[in-house]
Amino acid sequence: MADGSGRKVAIIGAALDLGAGRRGVDMGPSAIRYADLDDRLRELGIECEDWGNVETAVAEATASGNPQARFLAQIKETCERIARAVAKAVEEGRTPIVLGGDHSIALGTLGGLASVYGPGGVIWLDAHGDLNTPATSPSGNVHGMPLAAALGREPESFASEAWPLPAVLAEHVVLIGVRSLDEGEREFVRESGIGIYTMSELDRRGIEPVMREALERVKGAAFVHVSLDMDVVDPEMTPGVGTPVRGGLSYREAHLALELVAESELMTSLEIVEVNPILDRGNETATLAVELAASAFGARIL
Repeated sequence: MADGSGRKVAIIGAALDLGAGRRGVDMGPSAIRYADLDDRLRELGIECEDWGNVETAVAEATASGNPQARFLAQIKETCERIARAVAKAVEEGRTPIVLGGDHSIALGTLGGLASVYGPGGVIWLDAHGDLNTPATSPSGNVHGMPLAAALGREPESFASEAWPLPAVLAEHVVLIGVRSLDEGEREFVRESGIGIYTMSELDRRGIEPVMREALERVKGAAFVHVSLDMDVVDPEMTPGVGTPVRGGLSYREAHLALELVAESELMTSLEIVEVNPILDRGNETATLAVELAASAFGARIL
């Protein structure tokens, strides 16, 4: 059923895999486009413009730099391009849909939003916390750091003229579906006051009450971004993700979560990351990503 209400979107690709330890997610934007994202949104009455991909560096042609935050300089350059594109979309009255790439691109998305609106809120659907800093990361992979960066942790590493820090406020940040945290992330969660719902809590309480609480928490924020890492879904249904963790959301739980987002009418932007076609089965993960995007924009059975 069409329910786009004349909404306009700008699709922005970020074919970046420098933040990940495994190659392949740079092909994620192409896979999602191949799964007919724009056609599916148009079926909902949404006007789509695809702005292509921002320029990114290639790992083989650039130095990795500091082992505690590999390729950080190049990732920040890409994120600055994303931030400018996101800000342009907002200023033109379009909802930005950013396609990754690894999750490090979220610093650019959130930074671009904050450059227009000021610090806002985010619903972060992810198996991981992405709350490390170069000082706490056990891997040095920047895709495990973007939410910490956006919250203003270690600003000397993540600051840029393209965005203010913090780009999001702890009282308007909610993580959902988490099942893998490093020790430094656990300590930060305990002291920061951000909202977090692990898979254990979702198992006990169910997805609907958790999502309603999460949406209540972000209500009133300067903006409400939805960052969807496809590894939040159980890898039985999403084999093509950068860092799979067993025991994730079911197919219907994922859809209901995004349906409730649409029902709330709070979402100002959407991001889909960590689709790795090299590991996928027949583009199954990207196809589900498109379905979930449709749910976030109001697709309904009746």
